[in-house]
Amino acid sequence: MKRRQRTEILIEGSRDLATSMAQDIADRYKVKLVEQPSQGLVMVKVRETAKRSLFYLGEVLVSECKAQVGGSLGIGLVKGHDHELAYQLAIIDAAYQAGLEETRAWDQALLAEEARIVAMRSRVFSEIAKTKVDFETMDED
Repeated sequence: MKRRQRTEILIEGSRDLATSMAQDIADRYKVKLVEQPSQGLVMVKVRETAKRSLFYLGEVLVSECKAQVGGSLGIGLVKGHDHELAYQLAIIDAAYQAGLEETRAWDQALLAEEARIVAMRSRVFSEIAKTKVDFETMDED
């Protein structure tokens, strides 16, 4: 599983999953904070569709953290003010970078959480679709 997919699942999914995964590593290994959880700003790049050019839309507040586990560096970056999740993401990322044994069992849990997220989004989109107005069927006078 790629880092981006893993991070999206942990951010979008249940907080309990990220908490238990990070705690599992913290209980078994020495976790060194390289950079304390802090706030920062990240520029948001957007592609303009007509000219297909890139431009900066603005800045987004993020929480970021860097942690080291087993000699490997992990980075946690999450939108908004959530230092705890940034710290947990950094530990989980470092564990994956170090190739720790625990990470092999996590992939199944992450895939199950991803399936739950997809099902939830599908339900929400179907509820929204019920309210969609079809202007083609409206009378023309």
